[in-house]
Amino acid sequence: MRLNLEVLLILDALDKHGSFATAAESLFKTPAALSYMIQKLESDLDITLLDRSGHRAKFTDTGRMMLEKGRLLLNAAKDLEKQAVQVQSGWEKELSIALDDSFPFAALLPLIDEFHALNKQTRLNFTHHTLAGSWEELTHHGADMILGAINEPPTSGAWSYKMLGTLDNVFVVAPSHPLAQTQTPLSNDQLCLHRAVVISDSARSCQPINSNLMDEQPQIRVDDFHTKLTLLRAGMGCGFLPRHIARPWLENGELLEKEVVSFREKDVAYMAWRNHSDGLAQRWWREALLSDGVLEHLYH
Repeated sequence: MRLNLEVLLILDALDKHGSFATAAESLFKTPAALSYMIQKLESDLDITLLDRSGHRAKFTDTGRMMLEKGRLLLNAAKDLEKQAVQVQSGWEKELSIALDDSFPFAALLPLIDEFHALNKQTRLNFTHHTLAGSWEELTHHGADMILGAINEPPTSGAWSYKMLGTLDNVFVVAPSHPLAQTQTPLSNDQLCLHRAVVISDSARSCQPINSNLMDEQPQIRVDDFHTKLTLLRAGMGCGFLPRHIARPWLENGELLEKEVVSFREKDVAYMAWRNHSDGLAQRWWREALLSDGVLEHLYH
């Protein structure tokens, strides 16, 4: 390749400083050296970068295009140098964190802000999953960490995990729902007479999880808690929610908590991470999450 970054640096300096003399001084070179390198590129590519007909050289249209596109390459080269140094020092180029849909993403905002303040250029990728889908992201699809995954973790030396605590499940209906007027604890037979709003498992390879679900009960399936809440608040079904998700709607009266005779009262939640990708970014997030008070308030 006849184009090199040094020539692009010269064009950038010429545009910023306006003359060969000051541009050469900023680059610790002689004006003759700068002129020679530009003329050589013009000769090699059979193009004209500078109009030298006046008192001071000006960029041609081709030169201006080379300058603008060249600055993109210079910025990319600087980023590449920075990332190479960070990879050498242990900071990953990218960190993928898979969240169970029950985990409130807003709780991570202060940590995201703190992480970006480190200026390490590690790109954060967040994805949302349900039930066994979070574990599948770790075991099958290369997520570096998962947060809020429920059910027992798979056993393998490829990853480690820590129990965060438990989530309370509550059965809720809208005030307009037929079960809203029932005073006694609801039996399975009563529940089976009414449509349940159910979260689908996003897992495609792992064994799916069914939590507080009866085969005999009519269902409407959705992909996330936001959609489930919309249906529940509209009185178009009944179902279970983690208490922290239901709390605002219970407090404002849009949902009512009802007692149920038989149900899974708690789900155990975990954080897990891949052992072979134990870089500094992953370590920072792991330590920050385990020491952050948000998780203590979320899980028992």
